[in-house]
Amino acid sequence: MNLKNYKTVTDRRKALEKELNIHVKNVGSFSLNETIASSKNCENMIGATQIPLGIAGPLKIGKKEYYLPLATTEGALVASVNRGCKAITMSGGAAVDSQRVGATRGPVFKVNNLSESKKLGEFLSTHFKELKKITEGTSHHLTLKNITSRGVGKYRYVRFVYDTQDAMGMNMVTIATTAACEFIEKETGATCVSVAGNFDIDKKPAWLNSIDGRGIQVWAEVTIPEKILSDVLKTTAKTIYEVWLAKCMIGSALSGSLGFNAQFANIIAALFLATGQDLGHVGEGSMGITTAEIIHEKDLYISVYLPDLMVGTVGGGTGLATQKEALSILGVTKSQELAEIVAGAVLAGEISLLSSLEEGSLARAHVTYGRNR
Repeated sequence: MNLKNYKTVTDRRKALEKELNIHVKNVGSFSLNETIASSKNCENMIGATQIPLGIAGPLKIGKKEYYLPLATTEGALVASVNRGCKAITMSGGAAVDSQRVGATRGPVFKVNNLSESKKLGEFLSTHFKELKKITEGTSHHLTLKNITSRGVGKYRYVRFVYDTQDAMGMNMVTIATTAACEFIEKETGATCVSVAGNFDIDKKPAWLNSIDGRGIQVWAEVTIPEKILSDVLKTTAKTIYEVWLAKCMIGSALSGSLGFNAQFANIIAALFLATGQDLGHVGEGSMGITTAEIIHEKDLYISVYLPDLMVGTVGGGTGLATQKEALSILGVTKSQELAEIVAGAVLAGEISLLSSLEEGSLARAHVTYGRNR
């Protein structure tokens, strides 16, 4: 479906409704329930900020096709992702894989010496069953998966890892971990300095999350044939590979970046905002690696790895009317499927931006779409 053929927002919405067989009455309109939002999502609420919402797609992942709701004020972003989606879909679709790691909360305790720190670490290991019962007693939707800890001086940092089902779950795990900390203080005499000691590590890019993962880890890949590289992306495997190597690999290493990619955060932020995710986790999502390889001297293999996606399909902002409608456009109810869609969208964004950089059209695209010239 080419939405460019429809001149008005209303016409595009009607075409989308017909294509997806859904009613998107709330998308693009002011539909915020003030009573609900002011009691669950925002304190001292005085109004709402509207962000333009666009559609990119279809994006084929496996055997399914998705239309991506992207909320953004950056002209050219939706068009760029749309082009990447076209290249992926025409190439047979992206293959994805994912693994649920779990939401984490990392309190820090203070003890008197190294000996007490070691004993605290041993206590956590030998009392896992008790801690599991305590934490899971705070919610029927939460499961404690494991606990790890590390000591530095008089401080002991603990990392609780939970399965929170289809909720992103940070409120849930904070409540559960607080209950666990109270038990640990009572039984060991250690003092909990903070229920969040940056060993989570929450809402910050960090090597720990990049290595161990957090939330959901996702991989996506596609091989783009020479003809599609030429016709859709106006590039070749050899030249786009050169840009990828210089930018994503060497440039990232030279600058000390935690993200070896072109623009993960751009697409993640637009999808997060549209679907009611916690925008604080965009920083974590921005970490990740894009890889590229020339196949048969003419085709391009390209993949993305996102080690740390904190997403949910229930709770938080997902219940707000417009965000709920955006999730219905995706047709997704499971958080792991949502994470896989995010990875596919990120892959589309990487493909399009690297192609644009190679052919020198980035500035022209922003003049055309970002400045309406």
